[in-house]
Amino acid sequence: MPKKKGHGGKPNVLGDEPQVRRMKGDKKKVADRELSVKVKTARGRKLGSTLWLQRQLNDPLVIRAKKEGYKSRAAYKLTELDDKYGLFKPGGRVVDLGAAPGGWSQVAVARTKGKGRVVGIDYLEMEDVEGAELLQMDFLDEEAPARLKELLDGQADVVLSDMAAPTTGHRPTDHLRIIALADEALGFALEVLAPGGAFVAKVLQGGSEKELLDRLKRNFTKVHHAKPEASRADSAEMYVVGLGFRGERKSDTTA
Repeated sequence: MPKKKGHGGKPNVLGDEPQVRRMKGDKKKVADRELSVKVKTARGRKLGSTLWLQRQLNDPLVIRAKKEGYKSRAAYKLTELDDKYGLFKPGGRVVDLGAAPGGWSQVAVARTKGKGRVVGIDYLEMEDVEGAELLQMDFLDEEAPARLKELLDGQADVVLSDMAAPTTGHRPTDHLRIIALADEALGFALEVLAPGGAFVAKVLQGGSEKELLDRLKRNFTKVHHAKPEASRADSAEMYVVGLGFRGERKSDTTA
């Protein structure tokens, strides 16, 4: 068997029996060394980042998403909402706002049986999602709605928004910012949805969603407030769901 050079130029023979015995008798040192490497790796990283990474590595849905080929655990939030409210139909047209990293677009493609059209947008770079057209652009860019309509090439059956602004750590501010994004998404949805269409948007609990819900009720026959089981228990996120688009944009001043 050929010999391999180890560090320092000394030969290291694979399967060397004394070396194997030495490793078996040194398990505690190896374990201690692995632990020290973990601590050293975490050194210099903010506590919040370390805790987030630890949670990700131990999250059953993160592990499941990797096994099943989803780009994020958020895919399971959308599958839950679809199972409950029947959002998608074969051949449907779907717009995914805030699409990165692509988990919701993957679900939309699968649930429309690959026969419809799925268009996603995000200012973050995304890997391709088979069966979807993804646009790297800020939805709030004044040219974005026109680009989306061009790609959609017709009316939408479902408009999804999982958009969220970078958090500030100040919950009232974060709440208002995500409500503003949901409101922008709804405005776009009212322009592109076909009669009977559906709308889903992420919000944070905080008390300022009443106007958004009132606007939904004016334009959809059914409105729901839901928190999927896949949402983290300590998260304030919820989703507003509008079903049965009435087919015409109701004035925001209409009672």
